[in-house]
Amino acid sequence: MAADAEKIVGANAPAVRQPVIEMPSEKLATREVDGALAFLRNEADASIAELDEKKLVRRIDWLIMPMLFGVYVLQYIDKSLSMFTTAASVHPCCIPRMRPVNHADSFAVNYANVMGISKDTHMTAAQFSYLATFFYVTFAVFQPVHAYLMQKFPTAQYLGVNVALWGLTLAIHSACNSFGGLIVVRLLLGVFESASAPCLILITGMWYKRAEQPLRVAIWYLGVGAGTIIGALSSFGFQFYEGKAFRSWQIMFLIFGLITIVCGIIVFLFLPNSPMASRFTHEEKVLAIERLRENMTGIENKTFKTPQFVETTSDFRTWLIAVIILAGNVPTGACGTFSSTLIKGFGYTSKQSALLNIPSGAISMISVISASWYAGRFNGRAFGICALLIPGILGGGLMAFLPKSDKAGKLVGIYLTQTFGPNLSIMYSWAAANYAGHTKKISINAIILFAYGASNIIGPLTFTGYTAPQYIPAKVAIMACLSLGVVGALLLRFAYVWENKRRDRLAGQGAIPHIQDAEFMDLTDKQNMEFRYAL
Repeated sequence: MAADAEKIVGANAPAVRQPVIEMPSEKLATREVDGALAFLRNEADASIAELDEKKLVRRIDWLIMPMLFGVYVLQYIDKSLSMFTTAASVHPCCIPRMRPVNHADSFAVNYANVMGISKDTHMTAAQFSYLATFFYVTFAVFQPVHAYLMQKFPTAQYLGVNVALWGLTLAIHSACNSFGGLIVVRLLLGVFESASAPCLILITGMWYKRAEQPLRVAIWYLGVGAGTIIGALSSFGFQFYEGKAFRSWQIMFLIFGLITIVCGIIVFLFLPNSPMASRFTHEEKVLAIERLRENMTGIENKTFKTPQFVETTSDFRTWLIAVIILAGNVPTGACGTFSSTLIKGFGYTSKQSALLNIPSGAISMISVISASWYAGRFNGRAFGICALLIPGILGGGLMAFLPKSDKAGKLVGIYLTQTFGPNLSIMYSWAAANYAGHTKKISINAIILFAYGASNIIGPLTFTGYTAPQYIPAKVAIMACLSLGVVGALLLRFAYVWENKRRDRLAGQGAIPHIQDAEFMDLTDKQNMEFRYAL
């Protein structure tokens, strides 16, 4: 098996022969090491020389990716539905002067359907705006809680439970008849949905090599674009519903809630918690683990380690990542909220505005796949992020500075702003590749998602009533934030390049000893000097 593993990881071997440090065998019996190491030591007695790695990866793809994609599609749709149905009864002229709403919940304003939930629940325009804000408050606040619980419980089953619970919460929306009831279910929805992205990031890192991760994250992140398209078509279709027994918004909540509950049950029953717990053959499990040695980030450890948490929070690169997330996603909240308001201002009807948002979803999907393929293929995550943010800067310029009469140019500007949202996908995979140690991985995921939640609260604040209807300051703010994101991504890349070169010099001098099975000792990227950062 060692020879087989060497073939898989051979490209990672140091150029200069390093002294080898063997860890004492009793350490394997403790909770300090990665779960994969115990599996390999205790059970890995079969040869993997005859197995086809590409065939195994395809099997993993078909087992893992459909469920991850389904979860992310439903997450994007479900957290948007309450706003989806609310904006219907809010007159467009009131929207610019309301307290702003957030990005993913922007379907309300974006599609401006006529389902009448505001009227049925006696909700004012000001109250409507609070629904989005409250969702992202609990979404952000509960990230540390999920990070801790994810390390205590099986990851896939923890995800499945939360998916089913948010589906139940969504279905309960249909029974709400007041603003107070909607606030409660929105808060609960933020609690349960906030578990999905960190779980998906962690699961992706358990199964795929670093070069494979950007494209796989992009595949399930396609749920954003798919959710946008499904949301637009749902909005368009439900505008034709004229039944009396139930309101259209009640049926919509109930249908999507039940679908989500079923998805949660499927995830709970069929998504493996790790390669070690999968239904693969013994030999396939060994290969699935051995091929991940080169990641040096481990697979799973159920012990929360405070030093790893401290190491994460004390690293300046962690906070640079938070700045990039904020800068790259504050404009997403702003554009997501008001793009359809701007489109409708061109003279289109509500139904036409809903359909004109379909290209936004398609552009988002094309952008994330293209940039993520490049990031993984050429180890260029920073450049992939820049490639997504720069068109958004151009789009903001077109929206801000083209004459009012140039509707086509402004519409192109709105569509260009759809390219920068998927930068979050690449940042997910970048963090997964560069943070080793299980506690450290869940800690950075919590920080990323907290920053994302904060950006969706802050973003719409750039659209203020007194700047309507042109919102020039907001459009300039979009350009400024995206420019900051570009600079931040390049600075982060420079920091990783510098550290890699420093470690290469030390390795060339023979100053970095090789630790036996360091890949699965639950060491952090800082502790394991053989670790090299993805760019």
